[in-house]
This record gives sequence, structure tokens and C-alpha cells, in this order.
Amino acid sequence: MESTITKHERNLSAIIHASTFSKFVVPFGNFIIPLVLWTANKNEYEFVDYNGKQALNFQISLLLYSVILGAISIPFFIGFFPEIFDFGLFGFDRLNNYNNFSIQLDPDNFHFGSWLIPLSLAGLVQAALFLLNVVYSILATIKTNEGHHFEYPLTIKFIK
Repeated sequence: MESTITKHERNLSAIIHASTFSKFVVPFGNFIIPLVLWTANKNEYEFVDYNGKQALNFQISLLLYSVILGAISIPFFIGFFPEIFDFGLFGFDRLNNYNNFSIQLDPDNFHFGSWLIPLSLAGLVQAALFLLNVVYSILATIKTNEGHHFEYPLTIKFIK
């Protein structure tokens, strides 16, 4: 089947995969640009339709994983800074004394400990997701330019 794929289809599919890097220039570019390219060409080329779905499903899956990871780490962040919701931290209890600015750090009350471990793990998983995105987007671009069908790992098939 790979022999029936034209160079135009291979190049267009590779551009769809490579366009996911546009998120570094355009906000949500990793969704918008591949979506526009895929939507404009999905009816004409079966190979482009397949690769557009793969790229978008992978980007949506990574976004979902990041959102879930962020939601899981919120309680640990709040636990790390329990005084953040205390209005005395912001000085609302001393509005009449706003010229006496002082920062007081009490090392006995500074909470490094068990709360730091889950936040560190969440950061490491976020870094792993970022590396997974970069590496597999590059691999997908190369493989589709060669005419191979590429399938991303850890992908939920939102678009079928």
C-alpha cells in the first residue's frame, strides 16, 4: 500500500505532524494548524486523513494527561502552602499599617517534606510528557515522509 502514496500526500502528512511544534509560536497551534491542514485535505487523501487523526489524537491525549496531572497535583500544592488562603498572608488584616513592609520567614514553619515528593513526581511526569511529544512528533514526521503508517503511543482515539 505504501507504493500508492504520492509524494504530495507524504509531504502533507509530514507537515501535519511537524506543525504540532507550532505551539511554541502560536498558542494552541499544535491543535489549530494540524486541524486546518487535516480538515482541508482529509476527503482527498486517505493517507493524510489517517495521519491527521493520529496527530490530533496524540495532541489531545497529551493535553488530557497534562490537565489530569495538574488537577491531581493541586491538593499537594495547596498542602505545600497551607497559609496561602489565610488572609493574614496578604496583609488584609493590617490594611491600616501598610507602610511597615516586612518579610518574615520562619524556618520552623516552612513546609518542605512529604508535600514536595508528589509535586516533584508530577513535574517529572510533565517533563516526560513533553519529551514524549517532541520525540514522537519528530519520528512521526520522518516516518510519514517515508510513506509509512505511524501510530503514536499512549493515544486515546478521540477522532475515529
